[in-house]
Amino acid sequence: MASAADFDLSQLSASQQEALQQYTEVTSQEVKDAVPLLQRSQWNIAIAKFFDGEGPDIVAEAQAAHNHIPLEAARHDNLQESLLASAAHPSRAIRPSRTELAPRVVPQPPVIYQPPFLVAALFAPFQLGYRVVISALRLLHYMLSFLPRSLRPPVVTRSMRRGWKATSERRVTLPKETAERFRREFEEEYGAHDLVFFDGGHAQALDAAKRDLKFLLTVLVSPEHDDTESFVKNTLLSPDVVAFLNNPANNIIVWGGNVLDSEAYQVATEYLCTKYPFSCLICLTPKEGSTRMGIVKRLTGPMTPSAYLAGIESAIAKYAPDIDNVRAERAAQAVARNLRSEQDSAYERSLARDRERARQKREAAAAAAAAAAAAEKRALEEAAAAARLEALRRQWRKWRASTIPPEPETGVRLALNMPASAGGGRVIRKFLGETSLEDLYAFVECYDLLGEPQSSSEKLTRPEDYEHKYAFRIASVLPRETLEPSSSVTIADKMGRGGSLVVEDIADDDDDNE
Repeated sequence: MASAADFDLSQLSASQQEALQQYTEVTSQEVKDAVPLLQRSQWNIAIAKFFDGEGPDIVAEAQAAHNHIPLEAARHDNLQESLLASAAHPSRAIRPSRTELAPRVVPQPPVIYQPPFLVAALFAPFQLGYRVVISALRLLHYMLSFLPRSLRPPVVTRSMRRGWKATSERRVTLPKETAERFRREFEEEYGAHDLVFFDGGHAQALDAAKRDLKFLLTVLVSPEHDDTESFVKNTLLSPDVVAFLNNPANNIIVWGGNVLDSEAYQVATEYLCTKYPFSCLICLTPKEGSTRMGIVKRLTGPMTPSAYLAGIESAIAKYAPDIDNVRAERAAQAVARNLRSEQDSAYERSLARDRERARQKREAAAAAAAAAAAAEKRALEEAAAAARLEALRRQWRKWRASTIPPEPETGVRLALNMPASAGGGRVIRKFLGETSLEDLYAFVECYDLLGEPQSSSEKLTRPEDYEHKYAFRIASVLPRETLEPSSSVTIADKMGRGGSLVVEDIADDDDDNE
């Protein structure tokens, strides 16, 4: 007879555990006797075999008949082939069983049934009568408050139904609020402790364990179960267990839930929890799927702290190397990603610098082109202005030469030493005494034109918007005095009856000063 120690219930699949539970409930047979029968019956016809007798193995005979091989010979041959295959391929002799999938449980909001209007109207009088009776009882309880408590009628209030062992009307809250309520009620029930529970829902805890490559220890307790108090006080809150679970080096996230809450009840249903207290260790199983979270260890029922720790440590020791490999791969991927990011950033910076340099070159070229165009335009404008000014100057000289009177017979006799720009030489001429200095300057300016014959058809007029500026000055020799062109000062005022004057170019003096 097989004993309970010959097999591990945690290695059974969910359907096999459900078949085992149904079989034991119907037949009341011990688990150690039920499992071998279920295994021989392919987990589907064991109840009929229990009541009607086991008889021949119909499934095995059908398989043997289909293969045209005698049953005993087939078993013998298969055994020999298995032994030979095991000897030839030792690594294939024992294959690790696939872990159970750890579902991600998202709490569903409760479905509130809204009765039809006719049904609600039909039962409205009964609901009103119920409220009247309850109000009357509360009023009676208040009026008889002077009596001893034992003689007063009991009144059940809403607050009396709340707490760790409340069995009804536990308000459905958000996962974070539910976790906070569990921690508060847990501490109120068992006192202050150092165990750190996850602050959030079970789905968030599962996501955190997958993201951070940690182990998730899910603890489900039922306050109405007889073994809950001893398990929590003696096992879960024992110093060794608390120190191990809180040690950051072990990478464990602890999530706890009360099955009286909606979320914890859904977790218990999805994780096929049939016995309390219930704990299971969940982690990433990379060999079965890169993102698959599996249940690697189930811990059910009361147990000692050493056995509890031994089960957790054995599962961690088995799956920690795989998780470390994934962690190393993620670290290598992060390093490569950061390196690529830095390279891309450096390339972008270099490209930005090249673009900035190209932009500066384009702007400098555009500015140089604009400056050259502006200089060319300015030179053209200056040349045009100079040509226009020269044309106006020639027109003025011709007009002014026509206004100079001929040399008189008598008058002030002046000797003018002409500058090199006017051909040089000495000019001796008589001027009327009332001739102004400005007329003297005009004579010197137009001296080269006085001898030219004037065309009778050419009309000489003074140019408009033009003010002639003399590029020379006239000065007396002894004593030296510069004679400025003036219409009010005459030659007689400055030279008397005559004298010698020097005509000097102003441009030459400016060059000498420079």
